[in-house]
Amino acid sequence: MSENPAGSAEPRRAYRVSELLGGLNALLEERVGRVWVVGEIANLHRAASGHRYFTLKDADGQLRAALFRGNAARVPFELEDGLEVVAYADVNIYADRGELQLVVHKLEPRGRGALQLAFEQLRARLADEGLFEADRKQSLPPFPRCVGVVTSPTGAAVRDVIQVTGRRSPSTPLLISPTRVQGEGSEHEIAAALDAVAKRPGVDLILLVRGGGSLEDLWAFNTEAVARAIARCPVPLISGVGHETDLTIADLVADLRAPTPSAAAEQGLADRRELALRLGREGRRLLAALQARLGRSRDRLRAGQGALRLLSPMARLADQRRRLEAAGQDLGRGMGLQAERRRSALARCAGQLDSLSPLAVLGRGYALTTRTRDGAIVRRAAELKVGEQVDVRLAQGGLEARVEALREEGG
Repeated sequence: MSENPAGSAEPRRAYRVSELLGGLNALLEERVGRVWVVGEIANLHRAASGHRYFTLKDADGQLRAALFRGNAARVPFELEDGLEVVAYADVNIYADRGELQLVVHKLEPRGRGALQLAFEQLRARLADEGLFEADRKQSLPPFPRCVGVVTSPTGAAVRDVIQVTGRRSPSTPLLISPTRVQGEGSEHEIAAALDAVAKRPGVDLILLVRGGGSLEDLWAFNTEAVARAIARCPVPLISGVGHETDLTIADLVADLRAPTPSAAAEQGLADRRELALRLGREGRRLLAALQARLGRSRDRLRAGQGALRLLSPMARLADQRRRLEAAGQDLGRGMGLQAERRRSALARCAGQLDSLSPLAVLGRGYALTTRTRDGAIVRRAAELKVGEQVDVRLAQGGLEARVEALREEGG
């Protein structure tokens, strides 16, 4: 018995500290239970055990909080100081320190979805590491020998890939590397399937594909495990996850992003019909080029043969013979022309001489008189004497005469 504050004697009950804390925890559990608490994370500590410890505070107060490993693994985003969150937690007293604390079961970012925040955080971190840079992406093979397909073996995506391959390149083999593509832990299965198919001999292209779904359905492709598996993959990889409007971390790390699984197969496999048309065009171009080159070679050969013929001894002798014959012909023509000109000149001279010849004068009725004694031409009567003998030349014939008389000029 002990006295009460007023001095009255009453039975006294003394509680052990642990009993009092236990009673307070029971009272808190009964009266308060689990509650949603809004606050900003501060003093974050990540223990090696996987537990997370932090302070949840606002402008007027703060509470210690613990997020144990099992619950921490289900939080999709990274905790960080300054992040405002909504915590779903039990309120109790931590007996070792006698402090009021929150045992957190769920965490959501305040004002935006947890998955969206996790996506943004991982995207920023991987971008800082350079995993999205174009210079680390591999070139796709133009004609892959074997294509590995990482996807669910029962989903629509694998059927789309098979259909497109049969239409575009039916001779290209597909190697399916089966995996779950959604659900807890599926990201590790996807990473393992990628690693396995990349090691298979002959596989020189990988398609990572999945059909459409919500952000939660596609979440495995927004995880670090899948991003790291794609980044270390030695084989060129095309990501075709979801619909055209869906963008995942896998799309950003992949060597090429396709909007759908069908588009991934189309971008990775050449169309045999288009290839046949292109080969036909190129074949015709090659044939035309060869024919043109052959024609030019034929022309050069003919020109060379002609040049050789011109340079051969027989050709040179024949050319000299032609030149001599041509010169002879020119000389003959020149001599003929010269002879003709000379004959014409001679005829002109003969005509002139004939016109000046005494015989021509005689033909006009004149006579040529010469002295018999000396043959001198008689031009004047005074050159003769009476009785002197003279010869008279007529146009036809002549006569001998004796001078009987002389007449002077004008007589």
